[in-house]
Amino acid sequence: MPTALITGATAGIGAAFARHLAGDGFTPVLVARDEKRLLESAETLRLRYGVAAEVLVADLATEEGLAAVEARVRDGVDLLVNNAGFGHPGAFLDVPADDEVRMLKVHCEAVLRLTLAALPGMKRRGKGGVINVASVAAFFNRGTYSASKAWVVNFSESAAAEVKHPNVRVMALCPGFVRTEFHDRAAMDMSGIPAFMWLDADAVAAEAMRDLGRGVAVSVPSLLYKSVVAVGRLVPRGVQQAVNARLGRR
Repeated sequence: MPTALITGATAGIGAAFARHLAGDGFTPVLVARDEKRLLESAETLRLRYGVAAEVLVADLATEEGLAAVEARVRDGVDLLVNNAGFGHPGAFLDVPADDEVRMLKVHCEAVLRLTLAALPGMKRRGKGGVINVASVAAFFNRGTYSASKAWVVNFSESAAAEVKHPNVRVMALCPGFVRTEFHDRAAMDMSGIPAFMWLDADAVAAEAMRDLGRGVAVSVPSLLYKSVVAVGRLVPRGVQQAVNARLGRR
């Protein structure tokens, strides 16, 4: 059976990928910091889909955790989903520098190192895929979070262009608002976001896999957010910066 390593696999989009891939016959390799939740997730997948999920406890913000996952990826996986990530509440200048560096470690360094660990083996085997989860925020100016996700998009497009193998694909996934634990964990008040703007995590994972199969380099789930991104690319950066200065949030 093919294997799929998923970071941030116990909740939200990561858990949706684990369900979708288990249902498609992949053996999931689940990566997260919370061992209890990892074991519970693995057992749920075993009962529902009959797969023996592998569990790897690791904090990608630490060198030890990142190196452990990097080594597992080098051992060989058929699909890598770099999904782990988090946000901060409040204005950019209110966030401690150490917290911002930790975000860059998870959003950028981990994506870089794990992608580079995966691709050589995939090219040798003649097949494989990498999905790097970014965000619609990548196309707007909203502090370190959006800057890190913009890096993910740029890096993924560059890697996709350099792989030069028809059966090895790299894709950036850029969802909008998704109903997950993400915003609650970051203590963000999202009560003002209208219901029609929220996406379902399982639908996001399903659309991402369809786009990967089609060879799409940047996947933006839903027509709504495709339109948002198209408009965002037309809005001058100066206008975006003025709006974001008033909002004062990421």
